[in-house]
Amino acid sequence: MARAAVFREVNKAMEVEEISISTPGPREVLVRTVAAGVCHSDLHFFNGTYPSRPPMVLGHESAGIVEQVGSDVHYVSPGDHVITCLSVFCGHCEYCLTGHLSLCQSPETRRGPNQESRLSQNGDPLVQFADLGSFSELMLVHEHSVAKIRKDMPLDRAALIGCGVTTGIGAVIHTADVEPGSSVAVIGCGGVGLSCVNGAAIAGAGKIIAVDRVASKLELAKQFGATDCVDASQTDPVDAVREISGGGVHYSFEAIGLKITAEQAFRMLRAGGTATVIGMIPPGEMVSLHGPDFLQEKTLQGSMMGSNRFRVDMPRFVDFYLRGSLHLDDLLAKTIQLDEVNDALAKLETGEEARHVIVFD
Repeated sequence: MARAAVFREVNKAMEVEEISISTPGPREVLVRTVAAGVCHSDLHFFNGTYPSRPPMVLGHESAGIVEQVGSDVHYVSPGDHVITCLSVFCGHCEYCLTGHLSLCQSPETRRGPNQESRLSQNGDPLVQFADLGSFSELMLVHEHSVAKIRKDMPLDRAALIGCGVTTGIGAVIHTADVEPGSSVAVIGCGGVGLSCVNGAAIAGAGKIIAVDRVASKLELAKQFGATDCVDASQTDPVDAVREISGGGVHYSFEAIGLKITAEQAFRMLRAGGTATVIGMIPPGEMVSLHGPDFLQEKTLQGSMMGSNRFRVDMPRFVDFYLRGSLHLDDLLAKTIQLDEVNDALAKLETGEEARHVIVFD
C-alpha cells in the first residue's frame, strides 16, 4: 500500500488516497519515491489540454531509492539511488538500435492487458502517468525507466533532472547540437527554458538570449548563463533578438508550447539556423511558417525529452551539479508535501515560479 495523489477528473483537485502496488515482475523495480517535481506536462493532462484516461496517478519527474527488484534485474539493487525517466526503452527496436531511445514506444515495457495492473485501488486498475506515476510514495516501474546515480547527490535536486533538466539541456546538446561560440535564443524561462539556457552555457554558446514576459524569470535566467534578456511584454521579441544577435540567431528554442512562440522561434533565425520546439503545443494547433524562409536553409524541428540517452546523461548531469556548473538550487523554487500538489499545479498556471518539488517523508 502507498499514499498517492489520484487524478480522477479534469481540473478537479486531487485527493491523497491509499492505493495498492503490485509485486515486481521479472524486469520491474519498486522505488520508494523521495522527491517528485511538479511539471507542466502533468498540468497539461490535469487541465485537459491533452487527453487522459483517469483514474490516474500523475507525476513523472522523480528520484528515489530502490526497495525491491525483479528476478531478471541486474542493473540496480535495493538501496541504490535512482532518477526516473519517462523515456523507458526496450533496447532492441529500430529506435533503440539507432540511438533514439527517447522515441521508443515498445509495449513490452508495460504490463499487458491480461496482467495485473501495477497500480490499483480496491481491485480497480489505476493508470501510471508516463509509465511512472510519481505522485505516490512508491513507484513500480520497468528497469529501463531508471538511471542509477551516486549517493551523495541530494534527491530533491536529482528529481529535477528526471524531466525538465534533461529535456532542456538535451535539446541543446543532443537535438540541436549547439556549437561553441554560436548564438542562442530561448523563449520561455520556466524549468525547461532555464535548463536550455544552462545547457547553452555548458555547451559554450557565445550569446544566450533569454525571452520571457516575467521580469523575475529574466533575472533568474542571468544566473543560468543568459548574456542578454528580452521582455516580450514590452517589445517584439523577434525584432529584439534579431537586433541583439546581428541579424538572427544560429539556434532558437521554444520552451512554452504555443503556436505563436514556435513561429517566433523560426523567425528569429539567421540563414542556416535551426529552431527547436520543446514545448507541448496543444493538439489541433497548426504552426504557420513563411515559405520562402526555407530557401535560406532554415530548419524547424521538434525534440522529445531532449533526445536523451538518460542512463548516460543523468549521471553526467549529477556530476555537473556537484561541480557547480548545473544550477539546480536556483531552479527549485519550493519543496512541498504531497497534499500540496494542487496548489503547485495552480502556481504553474501563473508562470511566476520555477519548480515545486514534493518531498516525501
